[in-house]
Amino acid sequence: MKGYIKSPLNYTGGKYKILEYILPCFSKNIGTFVDLFGGGFNVGVNVDAKKIIYNDHNLFLSQMFEYFKAEGLNIIEKIYIRISDFDLSEENAEGYLALRESYNKNKDILDLFILTCYSFNHQIRFNSRHEFNTPFGKNRSAYNKTIEENLINFIHALQSKNIEFFSKDFTFLYGFDLGENDFVYCDPPYLISNASYNDGKRGFKNWGTDEEIQLLDLLDFLDYKHVKFALSNVLIHKGMSNDRLIEWSKRYNVKHIDKNYNNSSYQRKNKDKETQEVLITNYE
Repeated sequence: MKGYIKSPLNYTGGKYKILEYILPCFSKNIGTFVDLFGGGFNVGVNVDAKKIIYNDHNLFLSQMFEYFKAEGLNIIEKIYIRISDFDLSEENAEGYLALRESYNKNKDILDLFILTCYSFNHQIRFNSRHEFNTPFGKNRSAYNKTIEENLINFIHALQSKNIEFFSKDFTFLYGFDLGENDFVYCDPPYLISNASYNDGKRGFKNWGTDEEIQLLDLLDFLDYKHVKFALSNVLIHKGMSNDRLIEWSKRYNVKHIDKNYNNSSYQRKNKDKETQEVLITNYE
């Protein structure tokens, strides 16, 4: 993965490991690139475009990345100050819980990032009141040199590019001015997989059949407007199939990425594989 910027967040469903397979599939000379379900921003931050739009329904992520871009490397010293203030370490659960309580009271965006460094599996999870509730990652998670290196490279990339940060429902694109030189990338929650970010119990909108239909309708609209798009998704996962997506995808170009992240033709793919991960585009 040499040459790609890695998000400092360990965000569920992140596409960093398959960047080398999906980024070459994107069109060239992009005007505005929209990362519609931005998440940890592994995809959008690595795209070369005149303008990049980051969007995610999780306002805290959008705020965090906007903060990173505005503050720059000044946040490194601030991180170490907070680590010292709460005596954070891989063993100090009390310090972690104290920081978590402070964040849930004050909503300091840098504290949220620091919490992810010490949380179980570096995960971000909230309850229905938008309180951070990921447990402590005892003897496993801590702010370290690898995270710091990723953060520094990520900040450099944010500051070197023309990026705007949104936190809107994905349907905002209906009223957004996009043309033939623009590009929309979608990595939505997967309808046939279960994850905490799309179960509707974390203070954010859930992802169900209605949302899936709305997204597919939006992509059809973009195609009608001659705006290029790419959709990451799974057709089959753990014995379940997304029949609606399979049928819809027949009108577009489907590139299959197997579980070993090797590109192969969808038509030649072994249908008995546990997961069929795809990139669906409206261009060759």
